[in-house]
Amino acid sequence: MTASLLLQAGTIPANAKPVVGGVAIAYVVVVAIIGVYATRRTKSAADFFVAGQGIGLFTLAVASMAATLSGFAFIGGPGLVYSVGIGAVFIVLPAALTNSMGAWVLAKRLRLLAEVREMITIPDAIGVRYQSPAAQGLAAFAIVLAVIGYMATNLLALGLVLDATFELGRGTSIWLGAAIILAYSVSGGILAGIYNDVFQGILMAVASVMVFVFAMHSGGGLDGIAHTIMTHDPALLGPFGKLTPLAALSLFFVFGLGALGQPHVVHKFFMLRDPRHLKWFPLLMTCALFLTLLLFVGVGLAMKALVLSGGAPALATADEATPTFLLRFTPLPLAAIVFSAVAAAIMSTVNSFLSIGAAALTHDLPLAFGARVTDELRWGRIWTMALTVAAGLLAQQSGTLVAFLGIFGWGLFASTLVPALAIGLNWKGATRAGAMASIVTGLVITLGLESLAYFKVFTFPAGVTATAIALVLSILVFFVVSWFTRHTAAATLAPDVCAVMDA
Repeated sequence: MTASLLLQAGTIPANAKPVVGGVAIAYVVVVAIIGVYATRRTKSAADFFVAGQGIGLFTLAVASMAATLSGFAFIGGPGLVYSVGIGAVFIVLPAALTNSMGAWVLAKRLRLLAEVREMITIPDAIGVRYQSPAAQGLAAFAIVLAVIGYMATNLLALGLVLDATFELGRGTSIWLGAAIILAYSVSGGILAGIYNDVFQGILMAVASVMVFVFAMHSGGGLDGIAHTIMTHDPALLGPFGKLTPLAALSLFFVFGLGALGQPHVVHKFFMLRDPRHLKWFPLLMTCALFLTLLLFVGVGLAMKALVLSGGAPALATADEATPTFLLRFTPLPLAAIVFSAVAAAIMSTVNSFLSIGAAALTHDLPLAFGARVTDELRWGRIWTMALTVAAGLLAQQSGTLVAFLGIFGWGLFASTLVPALAIGLNWKGATRAGAMASIVTGLVITLGLESLAYFKVFTFPAGVTATAIALVLSILVFFVVSWFTRHTAAATLAPDVCAVMDA
C-alpha cells in the first residue's frame, strides 16, 4: 500500500535541500555506527535472526513500534485524515487492544515456546504447534511471497525520498537506499535492525510530537481546527468521517486482528530477554504509538482546516499534506528531521522484512523438505542479499506491479498467519489440517480478491476491504476443518507445547 503514499520527487524546494541532505547524511552515519557495533556482537544464527534472545522490554516496545508504522504514519496517514476525516482514525484505534492481545495471546506463548524448543522463526512456531513441517513450509512460502512485495513498495518509497532530497534519479536512489539497508542488515542481522529501530523509533516519536505542536498552533488549537472544519465540511468530523460505518469497522477489524499476523512485528517477541516483563508491553507500546501517531492525526486535520480557511493552497493530492505543512509551517531543521524520520520508518520496516524473509528461506523451507542448512548464519546473509536485489528490481517497476504487491502483502500476512498462529496457540482443538487449510485459503482468497479489487473487476459494497473478507474466510475455514478433523487434535499437540499453552 506504500507506493502511492510517498513524497514525490521535486517536493523539496532547492533552498531546503542542503539542510535536509545534511540531516539525512548525519542519519546515515549513525546507522553505520550502529551497524558496526551490531556486527561485532553477531556470532551465530540465533544472534542474526533473534538477537540472541537478549533485548529488554523498552527496546522491544520501541523497535516494534518502529517496524509497525513504516512511512505510512508520516505521509499516507495524514493524507487519509485530510481526505476522509475521523474515519481514518479507525486504522489506529485498535492499537491498545492489539498490543494487549499481542502480549497476552502471542508474546508470552512464543517466548515460552522458544524456551522448550529451538525456534528462531514464526513458521517454526507453527511447525512445532502442529508437529508439521508441511504447515511450517506453507507459512514460510506465504511469508516470502509477501515479504518481496512489501520490500519492493518500501524500497520504492525510500528511493522517492532520496531522489527528492539529492536528485540522483529514481533508479539510483532505490539502489542507494537498498545498499544502506543491506550494509547493516547483512552484517549485523536483526541485532543491527533492533538497535537501529530503537534509534529510528525515538526519532519518529520526537519528530511527531514537535510537528503536532506546530500543527495545533497553525490551526488555532483544537477548538480552532474543529470550528473551521465544522463550518466548511462538517462530515469530516462525524463519527466515521466520510467513510461508511461498515468501511470504518472493516478497517478496525483488519488492523486490529490482522496485526497479530504481521511477522515482522510478531517475530520480535522471540527476542525478549525476560518474558515476565511482558505485562508492561501493552502500556509501553501503546504510549510509543500514541506519541508517533500525533502527527498522523494532527497534520491531517490542521492542513484540512488551513486549506478550508484559505490559510494554505488546495493540495493536488492528499499525500502532499505532510510535505506541504512541514515546508510552510515548521522550521526547516524540523522538516529535515521529519523527512529523515520518513526514511527511518521505511528502513526499519525493510530490515524487519529482510530478517524474516531470509529466515524463511534459510531455515523454514529447507526443514519443510526434510533438510537443514549447516551454516545458517552464512546462508542467512546470502539470502538477505538475494532478497534485497529481488525487491530492488521490482521497486524499479514503479507502477501496477509494485502497488499490487504492496496491497497483497498485508492481507496475505493477516489471512495466512492469524488463524494458524494467534488462534492456534490459544485453542487446543486446532488441528494440523485446519491450520494448513487456513493458510492455503488465505493465500488463494487474498490473491484472488485483491487482484479483482485492484483491477476494479469487482469490489465489495460499502467499503468493505478484500483483506477483511479473506481474513474472515480463513478463520472460518480454520474452525470448520479443525472441527471435522477434531479426532486428530490430541495427536497434533505435543505435551511440552500443551504445557506452554496452559502457562
